[in-house]
Amino acid sequence: MTRTIRETIEERERLYLSPWAARSDESRGRNRPEPECALRTAFQRDRDRIIHCKAFRRLKHKTQVFLSPTGDHYRTRLTHTLEVSQIARTVARCLGLNEDLTEAGALGHDLGHTPFGHAGEEVLNDIVPGGFYHNLQSLRVVDELEKGGKGLNLSWEVRDGILKHSKGKGEILPQDPEERSATLEGQVVRIADIIAYISHDLDDALRGGLITDPEVPSYCRRVLGDRSSQRINTMVTDLVEHSRETLPRELSLGPSVQQAMTTLRDFLYERVYDIGRVHYDFIKARKVIQELYTALMESPEQIKSETGLELETLPFNPQRASDFIAGMTDRYALNLYEKIFLPKPWAIL
Repeated sequence: MTRTIRETIEERERLYLSPWAARSDESRGRNRPEPECALRTAFQRDRDRIIHCKAFRRLKHKTQVFLSPTGDHYRTRLTHTLEVSQIARTVARCLGLNEDLTEAGALGHDLGHTPFGHAGEEVLNDIVPGGFYHNLQSLRVVDELEKGGKGLNLSWEVRDGILKHSKGKGEILPQDPEERSATLEGQVVRIADIIAYISHDLDDALRGGLITDPEVPSYCRRVLGDRSSQRINTMVTDLVEHSRETLPRELSLGPSVQQAMTTLRDFLYERVYDIGRVHYDFIKARKVIQELYTALMESPEQIKSETGLELETLPFNPQRASDFIAGMTDRYALNLYEKIFLPKPWAIL
């Protein structure tokens, strides 16, 4: 019997990947079993499903740091995701891990992010019973919301990587096994996310005039470099070199690079994420989300009239309201707010 292309790729994984890499034909499977593809492995299919889903396309109009930037070169949630994917794939290849699994987790890690970046997440966390966390919402997107409620039916390993990517101000390399992905590929995504955002958010803050080069901590510049490309290369190289010595037990960074990454992240929180010039617009964005949430819960028919939602989606409960808001792009949320709450000029014919 002739082997399929998928089986040939799976055999190649068995022969050439690291002994501790995740292998497609050893996946724990999907929530709903389905026939295998003749061409693509399970993790390849997951990557493709994420790229083609609606939530992925909406990332291009979701805030990374600067709210609805007019400059063409500022990052959005989509470009952040692509940068994470590139970094994660490089690390996975160097360590002999499964690149397809790594890429799928990287591309899907922020699908549940709200409009207006972390400000949107914070306000939903405050007002939704039980709280709101974008990593849990990303998993909900791929499990329950995409494809008209059917979900993407991703493999267990990709879902685990999406769930465990979030870290906030927590440890870059968490010591608690419960906070780490079960696969090394998922752990790579977590670190690649940090490498990407501390580098490109610094780059955007410099471009936007929020900080100047001399204000960046000298220790970070000395250890990581002065340019974005230098910083990324230093962090990736350090991660690969130290992890080769500690695998399969854990991924690792050298103490100086890890300290520089932590210091740079703290600097960004102090001087970029929470300062008035950036944060003031986020305070106004919080008001937008709060009032949209109230309208969804108290005046669903008004929402129906403005959005064309079918009647069977009403009334909204807190979960459905947070799903709807979290799925919005920045501009959709602002346009809907304008339709509902701002007066319209009277047209006299």
